[in-house]
Amino acid sequence: MAGGDQVAVWEVPLQDGLHRIEFEHGTTSGKRVLRVDGNELLRRDWMFKLVGDEEFAVGGARCVLRVEPVGGFSYSYELLVNGRSFEAHADLMNRATKTWAVHIGADAYRVVLERDTLDVWANGQKLETTGEFVEDGTETHFTLGDTPAYIKAVTSGKRREGLVHSLVVGETVIAPLRAA
Repeated sequence: MAGGDQVAVWEVPLQDGLHRIEFEHGTTSGKRVLRVDGNELLRRDWMFKLVGDEEFAVGGARCVLRVEPVGGFSYSYELLVNGRSFEAHADLMNRATKTWAVHIGADAYRVVLERDTLDVWANGQKLETTGEFVEDGTETHFTLGDTPAYIKAVTSGKRREGLVHSLVVGETVIAPLRAA
């Protein structure tokens, strides 16, 4: 559990799921603690140099947590993911993927479609899929547990928007987590 020195939290979308990165920075104790998804990844106690970078990997991504002084005893904290700022990475992921949250009984799934490869992931696991052409587009079929599901792709009719992807689980259309 995070202590009183927690200074930053990021929810990082990656192909294998959403990862929570937490950082504690004890400016009087010299302590640094980095947690990913609740698991302690790094701990440094009694550091004399309070600024600098910490490099680590999450879900196949190379991350750098940058600590820089902003005057006096104040610091800024920046997360870089694969060489991009957190904000630029999140924007890129938003354009490259489509994400849905699905609840089936007591089970929860985070379903991610990679638009460029058409790979489908659920809770960080790549799913076996079967594609088929239908009258108004394509359907990519898979199962979530024992429940059949598919992602339907149809043209938006607008050149700038391209394809519209919809997730159907059983007979229910699931709303996406974020805009395409």
